[in-house]
Amino acid sequence: MREANVMGVSFEQSGTDYRFSVTLLHDDDGEDGYANWWVVESLDGTELGKRELLHAHSTQEFTRSETISIPEGTTCVVVRGHDQTHGYGGQAMLVNLETGATRAVEQGAEPQSFADATC
Repeated sequence: MREANVMGVSFEQSGTDYRFSVTLLHDDDGEDGYANWWVVESLDGTELGKRELLHAHSTQEFTRSETISIPEGTTCVVVRGHDQTHGYGGQAMLVNLETGATRAVEQGAEPQSFADATC
C-alpha cells in the first residue's frame, strides 16, 4: 500500500457535472511524501478533473470530494491516485457513469491508457 490506492468511488450527477467522492489509502507514515492528489480521466488518459490534497492522512482510508464536468456521451472514466514519493501506482478504479459500477485495476508507475478496458 505504498502508493496512493483508490479504494472506492461514488458520485452524484447534476447535468454534465459529477460530484465524485474518492476514498484513498496510502501509507504516509515515515515518508516525506504523501498522497497529493487524485484525478478523473477519460479511458484514453485525458484529464477531466483533479482534487489536490494538501497534507498527509496517515495510514487510514480517507475520502475527499470534488465536482468535475464530464463531456456528454462519456460513460466510463478512470480514477487514479498519486503520491509525492511514488507518483502513480497501486490501485485505480474504473467507474461506469451509467450504472455506478466500479472495478479495481492495477496501474503502473506511469499513466497508461485504459482505452481497451470495459467498465
